[in-house]
This record gives sequence, structure tokens and C-alpha cells, in this order.
Amino acid sequence: MKNKMKKLALLAIFGLLTLGSSAQKFGHINSQELLSLMPERTTAETSLQDYAKGLESQLMSMQTEYQSMVENYQNNEESYDDLTKQDKIAEIQGLEQRLTTFQQSAQASLQEKEQELLQPILEKAQNAIDVVAEKGKYTYILDSSSGFILYSKDSEDILEKVKLALKI
Repeated sequence: MKNKMKKLALLAIFGLLTLGSSAQKFGHINSQELLSLMPERTTAETSLQDYAKGLESQLMSMQTEYQSMVENYQNNEESYDDLTKQDKIAEIQGLEQRLTTFQQSAQASLQEKEQELLQPILEKAQNAIDVVAEKGKYTYILDSSSGFILYSKDSEDILEKVKLALKI
């Protein structure tokens, strides 16, 4: 995302430098607003929440098992011989390690799932922006949600045109 903003900034600067040589048309759009209006976004968010709930359920199950093991150990520690204590402690530590690994994997998996669900939506939005930009003969379209508007007096907000292209 940072590289995309840098590219946009460089393109905008280049455009301003060459403004005198030919007429250029600038437009801007709030991409975050556009994405929030797309019906696919709601579906993706629901799917992501369901996926997160599944991961959370697995984590809760593991945490319950861990708490049960710790309580069982604490309640019966006095009756265990040294070898049994070592075995129980190793079991608890193993489950503790699995919990930590699962939490990290779940976070990465959730991010991957979000990217997987959002990618088609982002592509659809980008395609609609491209269509509007080509049809309107825009030289540059800047994303006003990223804060990279170097000059906006002569910039046209194309959100309504892109919404029409997406039929939303």
C-alpha cells in the first residue's frame, strides 16, 4: 500500500510538472467509501467473521483443555511421584506451546483469509475505476482516502460514476 501511495505521489508530481505541455484531467475518489458501498464487502466481512469465530472456538477449546490440565495437576500434585510430576508438567508445557503456535497460526490464517476475500472486491473496484478513467479521459485518479491529494481544485470526484459502473 505504501509503494502504491509513493507511485501515486510520483505520478501526480510528474503530472504537475508536465501540466504546461498538454492538458491533463485529474480525478479523485475515496476508495474506502467506495469499498464500503460495495455489497460484496458485507458478504466478505460476514465470511471473515464466521471464519474468525471458528478459529476462536478452536482456541477456546484448547484453553479449556489447558486450564483443566493445570487444575488437575494442582489438585493431584501431592499424590504424584517425581516421574509423574515431570510427565504432567511436560504435557502442560506441550499444550501451552501448541496454544501459542495455534494463536500465531490463526492470526496469520485470518489475515490470509481476509486478503483472499478482499482481493476480488479490490480488483472489481479497480476495474470500474479504470473503465471510468478511460471513458472520462482522466490522466490521473487520486485516492482521497489515503491523504495523497497534492492539488484538488481541478479534481473531479468520480465516486458517483464508479458506483454507476458497479451498479450500486
